[in-house]
Amino acid sequence: MELVHVAAALLSAVLHAGWNAAVKARPNTTEAMATQMLVSAVIVLPGLLWTGLPPQQSWVWIAASTLMNVAAVSALLRAYELGGFGIVYPVMRAVSVLLVVPFSALVVGDRLGLAAIAGIVLIAASLGLLALGAGRDRSFPPRALGWTFLAGLASAAYVMCDAQGVRSAGSPWAYGCAVSITNAAAMCWRQRHLGSPWQLLKANGVVAAPAAFAAVVSYLLILWVWTYAPVAPAAALRDTSAVFAILISVLWLKERFTPARMFAVLLAAAAVPLLRLT
Repeated sequence: MELVHVAAALLSAVLHAGWNAAVKARPNTTEAMATQMLVSAVIVLPGLLWTGLPPQQSWVWIAASTLMNVAAVSALLRAYELGGFGIVYPVMRAVSVLLVVPFSALVVGDRLGLAAIAGIVLIAASLGLLALGAGRDRSFPPRALGWTFLAGLASAAYVMCDAQGVRSAGSPWAYGCAVSITNAAAMCWRQRHLGSPWQLLKANGVVAAPAAFAAVVSYLLILWVWTYAPVAPAAALRDTSAVFAILISVLWLKERFTPARMFAVLLAAAAVPLLRLT
């Protein structure tokens, strides 16, 4: 991977962790998530008018990505209701990165060198430490872990859909803008009991705007990386968002910073230079 792709994937990870933490910090997490996705659609609409719609062959991937995204978000929200952000988010990313690596070899045909594989293993080990810590946390019920694993599975599925879709579209901007809008429409329908889109925007639009901006930039960045770089290493770098989430949970949400979490951060940091050697 080129240095610019590594930097873009890491920036995407930071932004992804940040907007998830912002949503989790809201009193009504479900309403905050739905509003964030709705504001994201408003943000990208001018961009879609500029880029035009993605080509027809990419729409099957857009539909599949939207379906998997709604499933992942719904499961994630349920997990957030039962467990802490500093546990739920890292475990979800751990499941996702472990599944994306074999999926990318089977679906996309990516072939990785030994250094890249070693980097992915280090990140998987880092996230595995976080997952192990979650399993030992008595405040983290088994039901929360079940929803978290489901969210990770759906997340891995939409990563593969997006990787295929953005390459068939030929433009990360057109594809990303279109998916942001379809995701918002699907999520508003899924959470229609919360009120109309206008009611959500009126009540939470200003608060949700920073998280929505971060989400849009994070998504477009990783789509751009997947256009040029192998899916698995780029996805693994983005899944270091779980490590950034740990720092956010400690500094912002005042959750515990255990020795296992500290070691996980160090492992992920060691993996970054290896992933450049794809």
